[in-house]
Amino acid sequence: MRRIYGIGELLESQVDPDPIVQFRVWLGQATEAGLSEPNAMVLATADGDGRPSARTVLLKGLDSRGFVFYTNQQSRKADDLAANPHCALVFPWHAMERQVRVEGTVSKLPTEEVDAYFASRPRESRLGAWASQQSRPVDSREELDLQYASYERQWPEGTEIFTPYFWGGYLVYPQTVEFWQGRVGRLHDRLAYRRASSDSWELSRLQP
Repeated sequence: MRRIYGIGELLESQVDPDPIVQFRVWLGQATEAGLSEPNAMVLATADGDGRPSARTVLLKGLDSRGFVFYTNQQSRKADDLAANPHCALVFPWHAMERQVRVEGTVSKLPTEEVDAYFASRPRESRLGAWASQQSRPVDSREELDLQYASYERQWPEGTEIFTPYFWGGYLVYPQTVEFWQGRVGRLHDRLAYRRASSDSWELSRLQP
């Protein structure tokens, strides 16, 4: 279960002063390398009592504001974020001996942005969003399938499926972004950006 790292390096001279720009570079390289779902990220939250929870979600937007994902706003992750708007993200690109860690705060996306993204989803995903009461118990798989079928009848092929009132998007506004590259002897490269102001960052090297 032990692996020797060392296919790359990460030096201060190689990175962009803006971590969002640098993340785009690494995400592009992960995509070009053929990694499965390179936009998959672990989202860690904590509830109002500080109890942590983590799950994998998909990055669905990235701009100068930060990282965007969408979810049912009656789910456990949404309940956590309502009680505690701080979260962490991890992009685990193991095949490239890389990971990116993000810590920040979340805010809900405006309705028009959510509606535009929801309309772009495959029909099956839009129906599924209506059919699933995410994180809530269900008696059986058959019951879940029946819920889906009822919405399939409600919105036949070719009809517009409206955004569920309980579904929305979140923007993770980063305060720190760390880029990690595996190195020989576990002396990994860790370059961490910390937000100094709304439009500037401080870069430092962390010991592995």
